Amino acid sequence: MVKKLKVLAEGKSDSELAALIKNSANQIWLAGLGAFAVAQEEGVKTFENLVKHGEAIQGRAKKVADEKFTDVKAQATGQWDKLEQVFEERVGRALHALNVPTKKDIEHLSRRVTELTQEVKKLEAEVEPHKATAKAAK
Repeated sequence: MVKKLKVLAEGKSDSELAALIKNSANQIWLAGLGAFAVAQEEGVKTFENLVKHGEAIQGRAKKVADEKFTDVKAQATGQWDKLEQVFEERVGRALHALNVPTKKDIEHLSRRVTELTQEVKKLEAEVEPHKATAKAAK
């Protein structure tokens, strides 16, 4: 820039040189204003572009987080089911060691009691006619 001014200043009068410097300063000022305007315009565009990219990343991040949550939830549920099964087995063994009947044992006994009750009723029905005959014979 200095060399350019020296070349332009050669053979110029002081007033012409002052006008040249004033014109150059004006161009520098205008370039600064232009740079500021571009920065403002590009700043808004850049901001809007960053927001758009942020929204896209947020959507992807939410999707990934939801997938991970689903995976972790499934793993936790599986682990909980295993823990529950182990607990039930241990409690069952402990109750068996104490000779506490299981639900299955009680259901079996209940069915057997029902069967025996029916048998008793049948036998009573068969014995009734014999009782009546024995009473009549006395």
